[in-house]
Amino acid sequence: MNARSESPSAPLPAAGPGAPPASGTPARPPLLRELLLVAVLFLLYKGGRRLATGHREAALRNGHDVWELERLLRLPGEGAVQSLLLHGEGLVRLANTYYAAVHFPATLAFLVWLYLRRPVHYRWARRVLAAVTAAALVLHLAFPLAPPRMLAATGLVDTARVYGPSVYGPPETDTLSNQFAAMPSLHFGWALMVAIGLAVATRSRWRSLWLLHPLLTLLVIVGTANHFWLDAIVAAALLGTALATLRLPRSACRPRGAPTVPGRSDAAGETGKTAGTGTVGPGTGEAGVGEAGTGEAGTGGTGAGGERLVGTRR
Repeated sequence: MNARSESPSAPLPAAGPGAPPASGTPARPPLLRELLLVAVLFLLYKGGRRLATGHREAALRNGHDVWELERLLRLPGEGAVQSLLLHGEGLVRLANTYYAAVHFPATLAFLVWLYLRRPVHYRWARRVLAAVTAAALVLHLAFPLAPPRMLAATGLVDTARVYGPSVYGPPETDTLSNQFAAMPSLHFGWALMVAIGLAVATRSRWRSLWLLHPLLTLLVIVGTANHFWLDAIVAAALLGTALATLRLPRSACRPRGAPTVPGRSDAAGETGKTAGTGTVGPGTGEAGVGEAGTGEAGTGGTGAGGERLVGTRR
C-alpha cells in the first residue's frame, strides 16, 4: 500500500517586470520603436531609389546588355509570358493591378502578422528584408537598368501604359519613382521572403501554397515587361545570401508552448515515472529513481500543488 504525505499548496511565484510570459512566448518588441524603425527603413528605401535617377543613357545601355546576356544564357523570352496575358484585356489589367497593388500591402501585412503572432520570426524577417533591400539599393546605384518595356529591341508592350492601371508616369517627368532601378526586382525578392517566412512560421500542411505569391509575382513582373528574368534571379540570390547569413534563432524552431526559461525541463509538468511500487505524481522537479527489483521507490519531485510525494515500501 502506498502512503502519501501532503503539504499545503504553495502559491506560484509572481512574475517580475522582466520575467518572460508564463507560456514561454517571447515578448514583442516595443510597437512605437518598430513603427519608427520600419518608417525610417521605408524612407531610406525610397530615398535610395531616387538617388539612382538621372542615368537614362546608362540604364538603356545596360538594358540592352541584359537582354543580350539572357539570349546568350538561353533563358526563355519575356515575350512568351506577355503573349499569354495579352489574350484578354481583363487578364492584362488584372496583372497590372497585381503589380501595382499587392507589393507593399502584402509585405506590410506579413510583418504585422509576424509581429502579433511570431515575435522571434518577426525580428528575423525584418532583418532579412532590410539586408536584401540595402543590397538592392547598392545595385540600383551601381547598375542602373531600364525595364524591358522601354527597349524597342525586346518587342514588348508597356501593358500598364496601354491598358492600365499604371503606377508610373513618363520617365522624363516622373519625380515620384525611379524607373531605372529594375535590377534586382524587389517585387520578387520581397514576395519570395513573404512566402518563405510564412511557410517557416506556420504549421499548416498547406503552407507550401504561400509560394504561389512569388510565382504569380514573377509571372506578373515579367509579363508586364517591368522586369527581366535576370532581375528576379539576382533578387533570389541576394535573398539566399541574406538567409544564409541571418539565421532564424533556434528558439523559433521549438514546438509552440515549450518553455524558453534556461534550466527548465522542456516538458514541465509531465507525468512522473513509477519506480518499484512507489508512485511519483506530476511534478516539475527531478524524480528520483528507485532501486530496481527491491520494491523501493525514489523520492518524487515537487507536485503541481506544492505536494511532495514519497513512495514507501509495500
